[in-house]
Amino acid sequence: MMQALRIAATGMHAQQLNVDVLSNNIANLNTTGFKQQMTAFEDLIYLNKVGVGAITSSAGTVSPTGLQIGLGVNTGSVYKVMQQGTLLNTGNNFDIAVSGRGFMKVTMPDGTTAYTRDGSFQINQDGDLVTKEGYLVDPAINVPANAVDFTVTETGVASANIDGTVTELGTITLAMFTNEAGLRNVGDNFYVETEASGTPTDTNPTEQGSGSIRQGFLEQSNVDPIESITRLITAQRAYELNSKIITTADEMLRTLTQVT
Repeated sequence: MMQALRIAATGMHAQQLNVDVLSNNIANLNTTGFKQQMTAFEDLIYLNKVGVGAITSSAGTVSPTGLQIGLGVNTGSVYKVMQQGTLLNTGNNFDIAVSGRGFMKVTMPDGTTAYTRDGSFQINQDGDLVTKEGYLVDPAINVPANAVDFTVTETGVASANIDGTVTELGTITLAMFTNEAGLRNVGDNFYVETEASGTPTDTNPTEQGSGSIRQGFLEQSNVDPIESITRLITAQRAYELNSKIITTADEMLRTLTQVT
């Protein structure tokens, strides 16, 4: 009877974490470039009363299925779904989206490199292309004060009209990872590489399987609100069912103590 209490408790803990993950997805419904996360569950070890294939008689008969009792559920992992979000036309020349695979690179204040799908860029007081936090885009692109008609091609080549001459300002390259879901979230729409993600491979847009650059667009979150709400309701029902198990087990224990 006490096993039922412990098993239901593991289910409630797992669903509570699931609700936390789903809540974060829904909260970031309008976060540029956000990738939703999913919870993967796994069953815990089993209590073997009779092992599968155990000998059950002196005649050598064996148990075909055994007698195993599960001890609950555990959260195996919380993984990112890297499916691309919808591209929104903003009309802002400094907004950049990646249509396809790949991450734009950003130089962090400590000199390390972070990766992002959020291309809501601006220019700072020196004309450098930066993130909304003021971090430099890598490779650096500088837009002179007298430049007009700033453009970025699908292959990432940035240029502008300077004194009547079209001048190339640099190229926005993309970083490719073998396992994109292995990147670690560090907040502010940034990722950093890990051993699980593998080392990045720099490439020009549209090359080596990378996506193309879309100027004047931003990638929206890939969270589906209807699907997320449905999953949230399912998680709530699962939590309620596990709490019902605890209530039922408690009532059975109460009955047992009254009998004795």
